[in-house]
Amino acid sequence: MWTSTRCTSVFAGLLMCGAAAAAEVPASFDAAKCKAEYPKASLMNEEQGTVSMSFLVGPDGSVVESKLEKTSGFKNLDKAAIKSISACKFKPGTKDGAPAQTWTKVDYAWKLD
Repeated sequence: MWTSTRCTSVFAGLLMCGAAAAAEVPASFDAAKCKAEYPKASLMNEEQGTVSMSFLVGPDGSVVESKLEKTSGFKNLDKAAIKSISACKFKPGTKDGAPAQTWTKVDYAWKLD
């Protein structure tokens, strides 16, 4: 079924109709309220690094799926970051202004003081 905004060709449809698609806003969370506990073994070994992750967040703000994008270089730090951030309550992302399931990227930096 065609809508009132018809495209004249497939190519034009990709360019023009795609541009008319609604903006998607990714999910977010309050990093100050959601911190990971430093793994004891990592503390003893003085491990530090930044973990890059992606989370699929549902319209209710809960994490549906998680992926490690870039390791910190230390398995314990990576696991702790994914586990902790996955348990956080996110502000859902939106599509067309309504809460929706969206992917969001999170970098978590492990630093020793």
